[in-house]
Formats: sequence, structure tokens, C-alpha cells
Amino acid sequence: MLSFVGIFITVAALLGGFAAMGGHLAVLMQPWEFVIIMGTAMGTFIVANPWKTVVDTGVACMQAITGAVPGQRYYLDLLGALHALMRELRGKGRNEVEAHIDDPSSSEIFKAFPSVLGDPSLLQFICDYVRLIIMGNARTHEIEALMDEEIHTIVKGKLAPYHSLVTVSEALPALGIVAAVLGVIKAMGALDQSPKLLGGFIGAALVGTFAGIFLSYGIISPFAMKIKMTREKKCRPYIIVKQTLLAFMNGAMPQIAVEHGRKMISSGERPSIDVVENETIAGPKAVVADAEPKAARA
Repeated sequence: MLSFVGIFITVAALLGGFAAMGGHLAVLMQPWEFVIIMGTAMGTFIVANPWKTVVDTGVACMQAITGAVPGQRYYLDLLGALHALMRELRGKGRNEVEAHIDDPSSSEIFKAFPSVLGDPSLLQFICDYVRLIIMGNARTHEIEALMDEEIHTIVKGKLAPYHSLVTVSEALPALGIVAAVLGVIKAMGALDQSPKLLGGFIGAALVGTFAGIFLSYGIISPFAMKIKMTREKKCRPYIIVKQTLLAFMNGAMPQIAVEHGRKMISSGERPSIDVVENETIAGPKAVVADAEPKAARA
């Protein structure tokens, strides 16, 4: 909703200022100029990007508009799931822990934290590195290097829509000039017409230049930045998992390792240490206690 408010203010200020200067808004109504600019931009966007990126750009736009970023509840679920897994790693055998990561959808731990279970990419990331910890052969610095490379790859993929829209925004002023040149060509073909009609053609051509610059710097570029911020926040959980598991591998107790992860949460969404303790200490115990009778009945 905030994005629409910003766009409304931008357009209102633009059109209002133009009208206040004595400009006629009807002159700006040149739909074919916008068709040329936006159609060409869309075509080049599709040419320059794989279909997966094209589709993901639509998804990213919706996420930016709706503000679909992890909140405090999501982070509490993530820290709770990590704490429960680390407790299992310290107190249970390898086979018991492997049961949770081999089939997360059936794990009582992950079932207790639906936000994590509902994020397949992050869930796979957690399970992969918990499995490496169980194997016990990899060194901490090797795991850290591997995590860094994978997170870099994930972030690069997540930010592909941002980079593609930035490229479009950079091209829009030039495409506006292309539309303007076509308008001038049209005007040159009507030199034998009245000055009033010729002036209208030239004005319509200049609208193309205006539209290209405005769409670039006033709409697409700011929206691309909004997508970047949204996607970076959605990548933050991977950093939290990394820091938590590395602290655990270095010998930290589960509760201390969780604190390493909590510090990676931005201040606006970061839960207090007391809230995290209540969630992780009480929650996982209840999960494990509930899981054991079920396993015995099975």
C-alpha cells in the first residue's frame, strides 16, 4: 500500500505542477507514445532475461507491493527450530536426528514451526548443513566457506529481478528518445500542414522524451530498489542459520548459538533475548516431549 501512496504523490505532484504552470494536461495524453516506450521496454526485457527471471520479476513485484518480508514471528520460529535441532544433536543419536532432516514434513520439530516448514528453500538449506554436522568430518571453516558460497548464489538469484529492472530503467530514457524521434519523423511528414497541427505533432513527440525519463527515474528505478530491499530481507534467514550453526559447531551451547543468530536480525524485527529464551526453552521441550510418546506408539 505504501508503494501506491508514493506513486500517487509522485504523479500528483508532476501533473499538479504542470497544470499550475498553465500547461494543458490533454497534451500529455499521447497513448501511442507510451505504447512505443513501454512495449519496446517489455520486449527487450523479455529478450534479455530467461523466462524464470521474467516470472520471478512478477513475483518480486507482488512481494514488494504487499511487503512480504519476514517478521518477528518468522524469526522466532526459525530460532526455535534451530534450537530444537541443536538440542537433538547434543542429546540424541545420529539416527534419531537424521529422521528429522530426511523427512522434515513428518518431523515433529518442524511441524511445531510452520513458518520454517513452509519455506522449502530455507528448509533444504538447514537440513543440508545439519546433515554435514552429523557426518562430523567437515571442519568449521570449510562449512563456513561452503555456506558463504551458497548464500552468495542464493542472493544473486533472488536479486535477478532487481538487476533486470535496473537495466530497463537505464534504457527507458533512450527509448523515450526513440519515441520522440518517431514523433518528429511524423511531424516532418506534415510540414505542409497548418502551424497549429504541426505544433501538436511536435508536442506529442516531446511527450515521448518526457515519458521515458519520468518512467525511468520516477517509477521503475525506485520500484526496483523496493524489490532489492524486500529480497535482501528475505535472504536474511540464511545468514541467521549460518551464524547459529557455526557457533554450535564451535562448541557453543544451543541457547548461546541461538543468540549468535538473533544478533543477525535487523533491529526493527529483532525479538528481545527474553522473548527468544521463552520461545526456545519452553517450545522445543514441549515439541520433543510430544514427539517421544508418538514415536513410542508407532
